[in-house]
Amino acid sequence: MSSLAQKKGFGAVIWDYLTTVDHKKIAILYLISGGFFFLVGGLEAMMIRIQLMKAGNDFLSAGLYNEIITMHGTTMIFLAAMPLLLAFMNAVMPLQIGARDVAFPFLNSLGFWLFFFGGIFLNLSWFMGGAPDAGWTNYASLALASEGHGIDFYSLGLTISGFGTLIAGINFLVTIINMRAPGMTYMRMPLFTWTTFVASALILLAFPPLTIGLFFMVFDRLFGANFFAVNMGGNTIIWEHLFWIFGHPEVYILILPAFGIFSEIFAIFSRKRLFGYTALVFATILIGFYGFMVWAHHMFTVGLGPTANAVFALATMIIAVPTGIKIFNWLLTIWGGSISFTVPMVYAVAFIPSFVAGGVTGVMQAMAPLDYQLHDSYFIVAHFHYVIVGGVVLGILAGTHLYWPKMFGTMLSEKLGMITFWFFFIGFHLTFFIQHFLGLMGMPRRVYTFGADQGWDLFNMISSVGALFMAIGVLVLLVNVVLTTVKNVRVGNDPWGDGRTLEWAIPSPPPFYNFAQTPLVRGLDTYWIEKMEGNKEGMVYAEPLGDVHMPNGSIIPLIMSFGMFVAAFGALYFLDDTKPWALAVLIIGLGITFGSMLVRSLKDDLGFHITKEELIEDAKRGGNTDGLK
Repeated sequence: MSSLAQKKGFGAVIWDYLTTVDHKKIAILYLISGGFFFLVGGLEAMMIRIQLMKAGNDFLSAGLYNEIITMHGTTMIFLAAMPLLLAFMNAVMPLQIGARDVAFPFLNSLGFWLFFFGGIFLNLSWFMGGAPDAGWTNYASLALASEGHGIDFYSLGLTISGFGTLIAGINFLVTIINMRAPGMTYMRMPLFTWTTFVASALILLAFPPLTIGLFFMVFDRLFGANFFAVNMGGNTIIWEHLFWIFGHPEVYILILPAFGIFSEIFAIFSRKRLFGYTALVFATILIGFYGFMVWAHHMFTVGLGPTANAVFALATMIIAVPTGIKIFNWLLTIWGGSISFTVPMVYAVAFIPSFVAGGVTGVMQAMAPLDYQLHDSYFIVAHFHYVIVGGVVLGILAGTHLYWPKMFGTMLSEKLGMITFWFFFIGFHLTFFIQHFLGLMGMPRRVYTFGADQGWDLFNMISSVGALFMAIGVLVLLVNVVLTTVKNVRVGNDPWGDGRTLEWAIPSPPPFYNFAQTPLVRGLDTYWIEKMEGNKEGMVYAEPLGDVHMPNGSIIPLIMSFGMFVAAFGALYFLDDTKPWALAVLIIGLGITFGSMLVRSLKDDLGFHITKEELIEDAKRGGNTDGLK
């Protein structure tokens, strides 16, 4: 198997991506599909804002509006934010710890394809009789009353996608525990690796409750079970508990990797090691720990009683402490640093006040009596968009600029990046800052229209103009990506000039085996240490040059996931008398999945070796193989 970089035909490249188990290519798949769903969710958001632009607007009907707000939330959280962060985790984390790939390359591919088919299945609901319409939280009483198949698309699609995410989380955990380079102790791991580690642990613990809730929902709606049907002795509140025991850790699953990206950015562009690295690590772990103790603050108005409300109120206030620690550590990292305001750094600096605003309104919600007033008003919408957009989305945009050269070997335009930043940043604050006041003025969430006499016209108009600004920013980003790809100006190992961790010590994009020799890590910010000591290579090695063992690609993950996709249609129409073929489709789909599992089990796939001679040849060519075998 030669590691020579042949120029491949289009079909061969497509086949390569369909069968790849290389973490860097899977990262690109996550980036492309997450980016696509981000655009879809953004279009849905624009339609919401057009509908609310003026009083009594009839741009959308009430039913369609409900479908759009449901799909906007579901798409943005599950199909955009998650995969875009998984893209960076996949692309960067194995490089940061000095690994040649993740622990289970096959499962990495399976995780992606499950997510992808789950997302496609969910979005097919638009063309097959209507999307889910019970809100992205899918509360059981609304969901069970919903006509049509929308909610079934939701529960089956998210079940499939959720399996993919769970697989990815387990994979990253094992990778970080087992595959760190010699000398890379836990307290020498870059902060992005730490946040990936904690977020993966949260995925492992938080996704099963969601899966159980969705499982109950599927059985209630498709097979006539009565887990949530109160008139049959079920309990509709149990869904809320199951959903939020997943849902609150989920926001930390999203925000922690963003914190990791910002931690890398502050260190690189302030040209200093992170202030209080240890405190940042323990704050990350504490956030993960407390994240499971606060879920009922979403349910203060349910009537859990004063004891439960008090306990969850207290826990919610406590979780603000480690987050505050992080903010001060970042500020002190910038303090006295030699700062360069690149696009990633500008996003990072803008993130601090934006995220703090979201955090402050969050601590306000911790007070149950106040939450009673603000619950289900636009104040809540403003709060969580400040956290998700002001934290996660700014993190994703910053990470895109920071890691683009490492993933693709080209630099995004700084000038266009700044244009995107200003449009997006100003648009974001215009859209959501004003919504706090709409909430205080009494505007409820999820209403599709309002009267001209309620005094909400002007603020809603301002909010809609802000959304337009954000859309322009995203379009400029797309132009940036296209221009950068067309120009194709190649960059070196450390394009920002101040990289501190191992991923900046190897070519951009890295060869498909990442490291010809396993690096030896001599401290925190190991690449920086080597640079400061005048080591031109930026690495010392833990082993002599020898043959490298790599896994083979496989089409089986795609076929396995496709089987689940097919089976979901069978389950969807199981109770539908007009579709007698449903059971057959269910059986065929599961047959495809289990058949592929059997093939995988019986086929010995031992991978292949890259010989020492090929590695030496590769190094002569600059090691830049584009990862194409």
